[in-house]
Amino acid sequence: MVTLGARRRLDAGFLANAACLVGLGFAAVSAYWLLGGGRLVETLGGDLEKQARVRAAPAVVAMSIVVALKVLAAVLPAVVIRSRSSSAWMRRLHVLAWIDAAILTVYGLVYTTVGLLVQADVLHSPAGSNEHALAWHTYLWDPWFLVWGLLLLAALLRRRGETRQECG
Repeated sequence: MVTLGARRRLDAGFLANAACLVGLGFAAVSAYWLLGGGRLVETLGGDLEKQARVRAAPAVVAMSIVVALKVLAAVLPAVVIRSRSSSAWMRRLHVLAWIDAAILTVYGLVYTTVGLLVQADVLHSPAGSNEHALAWHTYLWDPWFLVWGLLLLAALLRRRGETRQECG
């Protein structure tokens, strides 16, 4: 049974803050690699890992874009959820927040599911795949996207419910 105190803690603002922290944590890992950090870079796998290790210009540009997008994807919805404005600009940002939640959730769900199926030998990974990187993606990186997306989705749904209560 959920108590009144627990309901207050799970309001849209709390969920938005949790989603924001999860997203900023993910951005921090990418920023660490961008700045030359080497721990866990082997968990990226493939060409991205190779380019990150040699700090190739395309990898630095790509990682800079990834960090910026992750920060934006983490902060924008928290701002939207806390806003009480109904301006056209804020409505557009609200739509972007829903798109953000959908992309994060679907991406995380699909890649986590496929990874788990590969780990369970239901599906087979291509020959020459980096099993170490695949395991990290299955058990950490892809579920991280899923948790982030689900928290954001819950915050947006809770915000919708709170807005209806305010109006009703």
